[in-house]
Amino acid sequence: MSDSPEEPTDPKSKPKSFGNISEHHWSRARKDTNAEALEHLRERSRAPGVAEGGSSRNHYCLECHGVLPLAYDQRKPADQSTQEHCPHCGAELDPRVRAMFNWVEIDQPPGSDLHALLPVLLIGLIALAGLVMGAFYLFG
Repeated sequence: MSDSPEEPTDPKSKPKSFGNISEHHWSRARKDTNAEALEHLRERSRAPGVAEGGSSRNHYCLECHGVLPLAYDQRKPADQSTQEHCPHCGAELDPRVRAMFNWVEIDQPPGSDLHALLPVLLIGLIALAGLVMGAFYLFG
């Protein structure tokens, strides 16, 4: 026999958790486990534009996390000719990038990487031409 009292095995003796939230409810039992996440969500609710509410679909500024209305058609390429700015902090908004509540969408890739790869391609062609000319000189 142990000195500690044994827990009752009868499920009917355990206090129920329904109706008004009692101290046995799972949310109260875990109340101190996610303090960091709860503080993050409280900070998000203090962001500019949150108190005013928003539309059914919103996205957020990457700088100040303010609420911005979401109006786009992802089937069409983003219009990069217009520069939009955040009404809260004035930061420039990239039309291809939208920060949703808990993820960031970059659904429209940039145009082309050819401009960035062109120097590497030219160096490779010059090196290949040098090898061909060297082969003709040595074996020709």
